[in-house]
Amino acid sequence: MPHPTRQRIFISGASSGLGEGMARRFAAMGRDLALCARRLERLEALQAELRSAHPGIRVEVAAMDVDDPRSVATVFSELADRLGGFDRVIVNAGIGKGASVGTGGEAANRAVLHTNVLGSHAQCEAAMELFRRQGMGHLVLISSVASVRGMPGSRTAYGASKAALNALAEGIRSDVYGSQIEVSTILPGYIATDINVGRRGPLTVGLDKGVDALTEVIEREPVRGYVPPFPWRPVARLLRVLPLSVVRRVTGS
Repeated sequence: MPHPTRQRIFISGASSGLGEGMARRFAAMGRDLALCARRLERLEALQAELRSAHPGIRVEVAAMDVDDPRSVATVFSELADRLGGFDRVIVNAGIGKGASVGTGGEAANRAVLHTNVLGSHAQCEAAMELFRRQGMGHLVLISSVASVRGMPGSRTAYGASKAALNALAEGIRSDVYGSQIEVSTILPGYIATDINVGRRGPLTVGLDKGVDALTEVIEREPVRGYVPPFPWRPVARLLRVLPLSVVRRVTGS
């Protein structure tokens, strides 16, 4: 059975990278958007661009700090009121800094865990409260292939934060199983964004190609989707079964 068109889409972390790219792709598809990030000036520039390029759509923006649950709840509610609700919420905002545990990078690692886990949780709470009232919706959590196994070096806290999102998404999915609320966990591989500068492997794809694959997968509303599907679906399968000594060499630091 085909999925309904998700006309009203909320995207966090929309001022750059994958979030900005998704906003452009969904705008080109005629969707109405609610875009959030900390950098309001960048959101307002994107809003003007999208409204000019696609005059028939609605684009609402607001500054939101995912580290502050009150900010998330307030901004989410305000934007939902402006669009009359949301059909899809994409929990995308996150950070990717970090260092090997025990090497003096505690503050950076803690920030990654706080933003990526608690910030995403706050968005999920707001989204699911709305979806439960509406009786429908599509919740999308942007995870990472780095969540499949423990990652060394600068990816340790990042991979752990994304593994937490996988479990969070599955728990929510189990809770509303059989309802009209869909939950998707999306695991991008290496895509050329600011978040993974210095961590890009030989399988890294460009931002445009990565965003095209990402929006295509999200539109299918899978339980779990890899981006791009090739090579990251088979790579993820391998990572799950390879000895840690091999995973360590493959993933680097």
